[in-house]
Amino acid sequence: MAYGTGGAESGAGLWRALRRFQERFEPVVIRVLLAVIFITGLLAQFVKPVGDALEGTAFLGGALLSLVGYVVYDALRDLTQAARPPARGRVNSRELGGFVAEAFEARRVEISFFGYTGETLYNELYRRLERLADNPGPTRRVVIRIMVPDFSRPMLVPSRVGADNEPQDDPEFRARAERRCQEYDQILSELAEGLTRIGRMDVTCQYRVFQGSPLQKLCIFNRKRVLHGLYNVATRMPLRGAEYYDPRGYDTDITILAGDHGSQDEAAIGMWVKHFDDMWRLVGEVPSWRRATAA
Repeated sequence: MAYGTGGAESGAGLWRALRRFQERFEPVVIRVLLAVIFITGLLAQFVKPVGDALEGTAFLGGALLSLVGYVVYDALRDLTQAARPPARGRVNSRELGGFVAEAFEARRVEISFFGYTGETLYNELYRRLERLADNPGPTRRVVIRIMVPDFSRPMLVPSRVGADNEPQDDPEFRARAERRCQEYDQILSELAEGLTRIGRMDVTCQYRVFQGSPLQKLCIFNRKRVLHGLYNVATRMPLRGAEYYDPRGYDTDITILAGDHGSQDEAAIGMWVKHFDDMWRLVGEVPSWRRATAA
């Protein structure tokens, strides 16, 4: 990935500042202009001195057209707001993109994950981090923490489907999942290091592992929004003439908790945030691929 320097960075920074100014004030300016056109058109149509001064004869049509434009503009703004992720309820894991985008609207971004491979979240993080080089917006600090199973040790899930549907540990299948996590770690870490080198922000991405099978998925965005769900551990995947118990994270339904919806949600969010922090500190270990690199 190439990053501009010197004058190019200054020009890009000025352009981004102008874009932020536009995004902030454009809605107000457009509404005011449309309202002024509408009112002026009506006055010109019904108040003769105004009409004569403006030398117009078809102001009513223009006024009505501006009113229609105002209504359409408001409708489009409402549609944009509706596209934001829901505040509460249940969503599918495939819908994580909106939550990631919303998290990156903050100056300090903190995203934590606990689960299987984190593939669905990785795809969204990758796209978002790539954009930060050219369009950081308000973001100045990004902390990404991801906890996945220690695939170097035997576990019930993922595993091979054996006789009588009994799970049988399969080192090769575990190694396959571990390689995916290693690749995600490497790519996200390289993106984070590259963004930090630019100097406009500080970005870190850390992976840790826990002992046991992945039974639940937990995503925490900026310590204010929590998405939590249970994997379907009985999901089977055919591979090379065999079947494997392989939780499909992208099919997992997750419950949303948002901190701006009352004390009950806030208490639950605090519980999940503390649980992740404790797991990260007390249970999390350096992944085997990191240990191999350090050695």
